[in-house]
Amino acid sequence: MLRVSGFGAFADFERCWNMPSTVIRRFEYDPRSQSLDVEFVSGRRYRYRRVPEDVATAFRGAFSKGRFFNTRIRDRYRCEEFTPEPAGDLWEL
Repeated sequence: MLRVSGFGAFADFERCWNMPSTVIRRFEYDPRSQSLDVEFVSGRRYRYRRVPEDVATAFRGAFSKGRFFNTRIRDRYRCEEFTPEPAGDLWEL
C-alpha cells in the first residue's frame, strides 16, 4: 500500500495527479529508491532511476511540468518504459 506525503518532504511516495499540464498526466516519487515514475498524457509511462529528492521536489513545485521535465529530467537519468496495462491503476515494470 502506498502512503502519500502531505507535509512537504516526501515520506514514502509523493503522488501528483490532475495537474494542469499538457504533457505530464501524473507522477510518483519514491525517495528510498530514488525512482520517479512519470505518465504522459499520451499514456506512455516511464520510471526514471537515481533521481535526487531535490530534483523531484523541484519538479513537483515547477509551474511548467513539461518544461522542467525536458530540461532537468529527460536525457539526464536512466529510464525504463512500463509495460502497457489493459486496465487498473497499478504501475508495473
